[in-house]
Amino acid sequence: MANAPRRRSETGVYHVVVRGNGRQVLFYDDADRQAFLAMLARRTSDAGMSIWAWCLMSNHVHMLLEDQRNELSHAMQLLLTGYARYFNDKTGHVGHVFQQRFFSEPIESERYFMAAVRYVHINPEKDGIEAASTYRWSSYAEYTGGALATKEPLCTTKPVLDVLDGPQGFVELCESAELHEAGFEGSLHLSDAEAIRLADEIARARGFAHLMEVRKLPRAERDAVIRQLRGNGMTINQVERVTGVGRSIVARIH
Repeated sequence: MANAPRRRSETGVYHVVVRGNGRQVLFYDDADRQAFLAMLARRTSDAGMSIWAWCLMSNHVHMLLEDQRNELSHAMQLLLTGYARYFNDKTGHVGHVFQQRFFSEPIESERYFMAAVRYVHINPEKDGIEAASTYRWSSYAEYTGGALATKEPLCTTKPVLDVLDGPQGFVELCESAELHEAGFEGSLHLSDAEAIRLADEIARARGFAHLMEVRKLPRAERDAVIRQLRGNGMTINQVERVTGVGRSIVARIH
C-alpha cells in the first residue's frame, strides 16, 4: 500500500523524527554524530531550509525544521541515504539503516512551536540519559551560548530568544513543567486540534501506532507519558480522550 501524502505545514515548520531500522543504533562515536550533523547542515542549506532545533539520541534523531520551498522530502532523502552509505561503509553493516519513512509533524501555532522546541531539547532528560543542559549532542548550547558540539552553530536561534527574552528564558522554558511558567501569555491549555497533533507526535516518537497503547505500558512508563502530555498543556479530559486512561487516574498523576 502506498504511503499517504505528507500534510503540508501552513507555517513551513515541521518536527521531524528519524529512527534506526528496528531501533538499531545510529551513532557509535562522536565521528558518526559529526558526520550526520555535517550532512544535515549541507542538505538543509542546499534546500534553503532553516534548523530551529536538533537532538541526536543513540537510535533516533529529533529536528525542528522550516521548509518554505516544499523541499523537505528531497532534503531528507539525500541526508538519510548519504548517512546510510557512510554508516554501512564504516561498519560493514548491510541493509537499511533507517526506518523506511521519516516522521514529520506540521507545527502551526506559536504555542505548539515552543512546546516542540522544549520537547526536542529535553529528550535526553526524558529518556533518563542526562540533563538537557549538559547533554552535548543537541542544540541546547546554541541557545545558551555554551560550548558547541559543532564548529559552527546549525540553528536559527534569534527569533526564539527574542520571544523568550534571551538565553535565561530558554533555560526556563526547558526546565518548566508548564508552558506558562516560562512566561507565555494566554490560555495554558492546547486546543483540541493541537492536542491531537501533539498526541500523534509523541506516539510516533515513542514507536506507537497511537497513544491508546499507553494503557498497556507498565505503570511508571504510562505515568511518564501522561506527565509529558499534561506538561505540554493538555487538559485532563484531552489526555483521557487520546490515551483511554480514565480521568480519575490522570488527575492523580503529577
